[in-house]
Amino acid sequence: MAKTVGDFLVARLGEWGVRRLFGYPGDGINGVFGALHRASDKMEFVQARHEEMAAFMAAAYAKFSGELGVCIATSGPGATHLITGLYDARMDHQPVLAIVGQQARRALGGHYQQELDLAALFKDVASDFVQQASAPAQVRHLIDRAVRIALANRAVTAIILPNDLQEMPYEEPARKHGTVHSGPGYHPPRVFPHGDDLQAAADILNAGKKVAILVGAGALNATDEVIAVADRLQAGAAKALLGKAALPDDLPWVTGSIGLLGTEPSWNLMRDCDTLLMIGSGFPYSEFLPEEGRARGVQIDINPDMLSLRYPMELNLTGDAAETLSALLPLLWENPDTSWRQTIEKDVASW
Repeated sequence: MAKTVGDFLVARLGEWGVRRLFGYPGDGINGVFGALHRASDKMEFVQARHEEMAAFMAAAYAKFSGELGVCIATSGPGATHLITGLYDARMDHQPVLAIVGQQARRALGGHYQQELDLAALFKDVASDFVQQASAPAQVRHLIDRAVRIALANRAVTAIILPNDLQEMPYEEPARKHGTVHSGPGYHPPRVFPHGDDLQAAADILNAGKKVAILVGAGALNATDEVIAVADRLQAGAAKALLGKAALPDDLPWVTGSIGLLGTEPSWNLMRDCDTLLMIGSGFPYSEFLPEEGRARGVQIDINPDMLSLRYPMELNLTGDAAETLSALLPLLWENPDTSWRQTIEKDVASW
C-alpha cells in the first residue's frame, strides 16, 4: 500500500520523538486515524472523553515530561473544543502541537457542513505557527516547522489537514523553485548571561541581609542549584503554583505556596525581605511581593518578555535557571549571619 499523507505525518512525528497522541476521532481526521491504526506498534493513541480534555492532557504531558505534547481532533466542533486546553498550554509556556481536520479542499468556501475558518480560529492561541496544508508535498515542512517552533518557543502550534488530503499518496517536495525542503531535529541552545551581568547580580545578592527567593516553573530543573544558592545566602524561598515541585516542602526554610492560597510564612518572607531573587516565575499578584522600593531585585528567566513584569527589578538576567545559577554560585559570598534564616524556619515551624 502506498504511503498516504496521514502515514507520513505519523511517521514524521515519530522521527521527532513523539510516541503518544491525545485526542478524539471524527470524520474530518479519519485519514490520520487510519494511519495511527496502522502504526499502533509505534505510536500510542490516548482517547479522551472530549476534545477539550485531550488538549489539557497534551498540555499536562508537556508539563510533566518536558517533551512535546500532541493533541488531535476532527474539524468543526472537534477543533473548537481544543481551544481551552490549548490556552492552558499557551499561558503556561508549554510546547503543544494541535493537529485538526478540515473539510475537503474542493468544498472550502461553500458554507459546507462544519466548515469553519480554522486558521483564524487558532490564530491567537497558536500565534507562533498555524498553517493549513493544501498539497501532499507541503506536509513535510509544515510538520517540521510546527514541531520545531513549539519546542524552541515553548508555544502552541497547529496544523490543519483537509480530509481529502489525508488519504492522498504522500509526495516528497520537488527539487525546483518554489518548494521547501526541511528536516527533523531540535537541540536547545545553552543560554546564560554575560559575566559582567552575573557579577552585578552577585553584588546585589551579596549586599542583601534578608534575601527572599521566589521560584516558578522555570526552576523545575534547577532544584540543586536553587538550594545551593539559598544556603550560600541564608535565604528563604517561596513557591509559585507552577514551581511547587522545584523545592521539597520538608526543607525548613521553604515557606511553601504564595498568593491567594499561600502561607503566612510566604507573606512574611516577602514583607520583610530586603532583596528578592525571582527565578523562572511569572507569578501575577504583585500585592504578595515586596512593596515597590522596599527590596532590591534580581530576576532570572529564559524569556526576556517576562523580565521586570511583576516587580521593578534592579537587574534582569536572561538565561536557563540551572545554567545561570551554576555560573552565579561561585560569585556569591557565604553569609555568616544566620538570623534571617532562623527567623524563617521558626515561622515555618509555627505555621
